[in-house]
Amino acid sequence: MTMATTARPRPTGPPGYSETLPRAEESAQTARSLARAAVATWGIDRLTTVAELVMSELVTNAVVHAWGPSLRVMVDRLADDTVYLAVVDRAPRRTPELRTAGPNDVTGRGLLLVDDIAARWGHDLLGPHMRPWGKRVWAELRAAP
Repeated sequence: MTMATTARPRPTGPPGYSETLPRAEESAQTARSLARAAVATWGIDRLTTVAELVMSELVTNAVVHAWGPSLRVMVDRLADDTVYLAVVDRAPRRTPELRTAGPNDVTGRGLLLVDDIAARWGHDLLGPHMRPWGKRVWAELRAAP
């Protein structure tokens, strides 16, 4: 199933794109396309493969571990050589954790890949301190000079 993209660049501030997608497996493909288009637009083509991989992992984690009908994906350019990828979901209590997958485990390696590839990554709770409504899981990628 192919989803039409409705992402638009921000009119002000740092260059960036965002889009609300269904919390469904198919959204990983749309999010990868958004990341690919953004880095191509910015002329940072050497980040294309890693941006697609990291975005796919972040979206997949939100699809598997969050709840609610949708998620929000964002791709921002923080500097000439730095791209920020983020996924917002409605599961503030399900924070990302690095874990070691066993040799026979089929899943559980996504955040290890993000940790290895990204310059930095983390998460932020969204909403009031005592009653957050969601979280943003993010990663920064830097292009080698």
